Amino acid sequence: MKIVDEYFGCDVFSTSAMQRYLPHAVYKQMMDVMEKGKELPNKIANAVAHAMKEWALEQGATHYTHWFQPMTGVTAEKHDGFINPDKDGKVIMEFSGKELIKGEPDASSFPSGGLRATFEARGYTAWDPTSLAFVKEKTLYIPTLFCSYDGSALDKKTPLLRSNDALNKAAVRLLNIMGYNIHKIKTTVGPEQEYFLIDEDMFKERLDLLVTGRTLFGAAPVKGQELDDHYFGSLSERVKAYMEEVDEELWKLGVPAKTQHNEVAPAQHELAPVFDTTNVAVDHNQLTMEIMKKVADKHDLVCLLHEKPFEGINGSGKHNNWSMITDDGVNLLDPGKTPSENIQFLVFLMAVIKAVDEYADLLRISVASAGN
Repeated sequence: MKIVDEYFGCDVFSTSAMQRYLPHAVYKQMMDVMEKGKELPNKIANAVAHAMKEWALEQGATHYTHWFQPMTGVTAEKHDGFINPDKDGKVIMEFSGKELIKGEPDASSFPSGGLRATFEARGYTAWDPTSLAFVKEKTLYIPTLFCSYDGSALDKKTPLLRSNDALNKAAVRLLNIMGYNIHKIKTTVGPEQEYFLIDEDMFKERLDLLVTGRTLFGAAPVKGQELDDHYFGSLSERVKAYMEEVDEELWKLGVPAKTQHNEVAPAQHELAPVFDTTNVAVDHNQLTMEIMKKVADKHDLVCLLHEKPFEGINGSGKHNNWSMITDDGVNLLDPGKTPSENIQFLVFLMAVIKAVDEYADLLRISVASAGN
């Protein structure tokens, strides 16, 4: 029987793996890059790339990919082998700091938010060291940003990191004005992923599900799909087996999947991880959705992640439990137990409410799509 804490994160180039594979001085510099946002020297990048490659090869990897999130609603990746031919007609396994830090996939076929001339259609991926690399299906996945030749964002991660940086500067300034000695704040999020599990044979009978991935026609749901015997009800053996395999695959990738249960509608369920820093949580959620769909195939099921399509018909929401936390572990949206802590809470709560009200159009644009 497998013990979870013995294999959790086994497919991740974690800080403990870095400690084993990197020289001590390089490891300390790498921690400064990850935790303090310092620049990574090229010399250090070569050492990190070599260690990452050695670790990945031991996990069975043969390729690496810069894993990014273009404005298509899904992730993208271009795989390259570690192999390089030598003069004797054989190959050696190499991976340089230059290959780790930057890639150059063609950006001409990705949406960019505007018109660009052909010579400006270059795209660049840049390593994001704050989100850990991992091995999946014999490939080393390196989380990256995706931007144009002039630095314009072509993805969803670049604006996220820039907004995190802007919020950090503003929040630290405000806290220090209020008399606190704070150097950094981070945003955190815990996304609750709802989903439907449909028998594959039944799924193939529904043209609306096949074409759009959502319910477009059919009989009106019973009692608004709110059946008392389903919500938080006992799990069927088939669903339980599916959830167990999803958990195991996610735990290997370091995703702290914690909660699972039946949701309101028939055949609807939910998975929720422990919250993490926003950047890492977003990457973990992309992995979660991918793993859920792949594992469903093994169980002759189809996993649907569609949003709420029509009034009165349940869809799969994603509740984001979002907050801000200081470098000494204080949750800025926690009321606290003293008057001073409560003042801090009220100030930041009002700031968030004002921001949501003032920039509602920007928020709506950032999440809206033709299908949502």
